[in-house]
Amino acid sequence: MKKTLYIILASIFLFSCRETDTMSSSGDLDFHSISHKIIEQAHLQPGERVLLVVKPGRFDSLALELKAHLEEAGAIYLGIVSVDSIQPQSWSTDFTNKLRITAKDSLVNVLSSVDLGILLPGATPANDVYTALQQVLNQGKGRTVHFHWEGAYSINGEPLKMDSKIDSFYQYALLKTDYTALSQKQQQFENAMRSTWVEVSTPEGTNLKFQIRDRPVTKQDGNATMAHMASAKNLIDREVEFPSGAIRVAPIEESVEGTIAFPDAMWNNVKAEKVILTFVKGKVTEVNATMNKDSVVAELNAGGDAAYSFREFALGFNPLLKVPADHKWIPYYGYGAGVVRLSLGDNSELGGNVKGNYVRWNFFTNATVKVNGEAWVLEGVMIR
Repeated sequence: MKKTLYIILASIFLFSCRETDTMSSSGDLDFHSISHKIIEQAHLQPGERVLLVVKPGRFDSLALELKAHLEEAGAIYLGIVSVDSIQPQSWSTDFTNKLRITAKDSLVNVLSSVDLGILLPGATPANDVYTALQQVLNQGKGRTVHFHWEGAYSINGEPLKMDSKIDSFYQYALLKTDYTALSQKQQQFENAMRSTWVEVSTPEGTNLKFQIRDRPVTKQDGNATMAHMASAKNLIDREVEFPSGAIRVAPIEESVEGTIAFPDAMWNNVKAEKVILTFVKGKVTEVNATMNKDSVVAELNAGGDAAYSFREFALGFNPLLKVPADHKWIPYYGYGAGVVRLSLGDNSELGGNVKGNYVRWNFFTNATVKVNGEAWVLEGVMIR
């Protein structure tokens, strides 16, 4: 599995290497209700084989609650895999013991029997089991639940440490989301996009248009059922996020035209201001910046052809994850209603044609999104 550099507004995508103390907070979470909701959304059938992957620490109790709920549903509990070198004995089963002695290049064969992998905080692509599960998904088998409990950012794109307020915010969204309504709204938007132009603009100068045509649209609507996987088109269709809320799509590369005006951020470890990239047929053809343009060019050059390619359009739909009006910050990777992500780089996991070792995510909280000339989002507010 290739290693990909994730950058968000020029901040390194660090959820994959946080230490346990960065995941801690003083807030109390209702692990019983959270685990019940996850199992409910997975709609487990008797006999389904379920594996948990977690970093020992704060979320141990959630893992045990999940174990109890999935056994109540008649599923087969395969055990809990620690992403640390320390594997608590109480987590171990015959299956996890087998994983610990299985060679890295043979893990995919063993994990192909897993129907559902539940990935809790600390489970990242740096872990061999996590990576092997992704390879299983790429083969069109199984699904995973992603419960990162991370992804909070300042308006400027700086990662925020989890605290009791963010805990409460996320928990409320996870437990109170109307998943049926969320799915319906996302499907309406997908239908609207199919045969027309999508336009994204911002007051700072973004003016981009593209078409998706027959490209797969991943709808993170919280549906983690095995039946739902029958319609999965790519890897990320099988990775179900909680909290839920965004749609993601790789537009037809040659259709992407216009400009993206980026917030001031770090490029190649140097802050660049008023960066504007111009796209022609999905490729960056011009780079402008009022400060440190050279650092932008250096990062793009280092990323190769993928860095000069448009990757992905994502739009948040969950009203319970929208940017709070009283204290502005970006909840859960921009899954809130009205938040736009415009990305550069490899989009193969989305069903696109761009391949490489570079990905850069960028948040826009004041964008206007129009489909066939009709506004769905107006300056960061979802109006449909």
